[in-house]
Amino acid sequence: MVLIVGGGIWFVSSGDDTKKNDSKGDSGGATAGTTGGSKDTGGGGKEKPPADTKSRVAFKLPVPKVADVTDVSGSWLTDTAFVKTGLNSVVGYDRDKGTQLWSIPLPGQVCAATDHVTKDNKTAILFAAAKTDAKGKYQPCTRVGVIDLNAGKLLWSKGVKSETSGDEDTTFDEVTLSGSTVAAGGLRGGAAFDINTQAVLWKPEADTNNCYDMGYGGGDALVAARKCGNYDNPQVSIEPLNPKTGAPLSTFKMPEGVEYAHVVSSSPLVVAADVGDTAGDGSGISDFFVIDAKTGKLTTKIAADGDTYAASCDSTEVESCRALAVGNGRLYLPTEEHDGTGEEQIAQTNEIVSFDLATGKTTSDRIDAGNRHTLVPLRMDGNNVLAYRTAVYDGGGQIISINGATAKKTILMENPSDEDTRGYENRFVDDAAEFRYADGRLYISNNLVSKPSAGDSTLDDKVLLSLAFTTH
Repeated sequence: MVLIVGGGIWFVSSGDDTKKNDSKGDSGGATAGTTGGSKDTGGGGKEKPPADTKSRVAFKLPVPKVADVTDVSGSWLTDTAFVKTGLNSVVGYDRDKGTQLWSIPLPGQVCAATDHVTKDNKTAILFAAAKTDAKGKYQPCTRVGVIDLNAGKLLWSKGVKSETSGDEDTTFDEVTLSGSTVAAGGLRGGAAFDINTQAVLWKPEADTNNCYDMGYGGGDALVAARKCGNYDNPQVSIEPLNPKTGAPLSTFKMPEGVEYAHVVSSSPLVVAADVGDTAGDGSGISDFFVIDAKTGKLTTKIAADGDTYAASCDSTEVESCRALAVGNGRLYLPTEEHDGTGEEQIAQTNEIVSFDLATGKTTSDRIDAGNRHTLVPLRMDGNNVLAYRTAVYDGGGQIISINGATAKKTILMENPSDEDTRGYENRFVDDAAEFRYADGRLYISNNLVSKPSAGDSTLDDKVLLSLAFTTH
């Protein structure tokens, strides 16, 4: 498994605990309690360890035949289906067998998708209005669509013309969802739609100050990242919005030197940015900003040195950050890989650490991956953190639950250790893959695929669209 790696921060590790039975909550070197006033409120998660944590491969989905590098962003789970973007399509598969349940043909390729899903399993995608032509010319991404993940249907799709796009539909770069509002943003500005009525709630407008919505963060709230001014002197602002009208509820102006901002969490409002291109590692993050959404005032700023922490955000997209989690009053980050301890000192490892959102200070959380392993936060589960522990040469990957109060680890899934399975699992690159875990099932998917390499295709044989594991 390839991670975002580099220099490291040193902590005392409890060593390699791959042979320990963590199913009842081994601390793995972590300590309970925090500094800075956070309450110990761990727990409340839905994910529990099964009687047997050892998983098996449920199914493999092959890479579709493509002519060039192709975006296949988007994967979702329902009670019955695993849903994945394919070639000019979105396909639902039986979550245990991998057999196709339904397929939604699209006029062009999916360009972007949101992780957010409504309570009745609707989600939003962005796709091109036509297929890539015979000369390999990519078509613009102008169609915003809503999918019913239960029924396997494209409920509707729309494009919008605006003052900034002339006679053509506006091109978008990303899409998100909050409540009943679907919002898409890009270099020409943002638009929003009612998910139920298809009504256009707002669309890009010409602005004398060259202001436009680059994109939005969704989920529990809707937040815009707005840019004004010229190329050489941009001003980026963060604006929580009324999701029905687009009216700003407050405004926080990002510091000078910020060209793009990334909404890590809409509620609580946490934003990442690279201030003055100081991150130095391509992660797009030098600092995190915790903002009071009601007043637009900065609560605290958290410095995240690129040589120390391994989370990252796509350079321009607003809702694109990976390998981190926000919840339980904290921001959880993985450290960069560093040398291990003891007899395996040359082996690489890392930790997950956390920051108190109220104070910006580090807590005493230190969750060790163990020698030869690395830990990557995936998402919150109540006040607990779900993390992926990478596969190594003699062991498969694991899903681990980290208690938000005690920082104790509980293994939820241990993937097969045979060479063939590890070969498939290790071919997924963390910063180019999607991880979906729920109810004892893990689905790892690529968000980019390409045509096979010329000549030796040994490595290509291990590349999949998706790989599913189950403990059932």
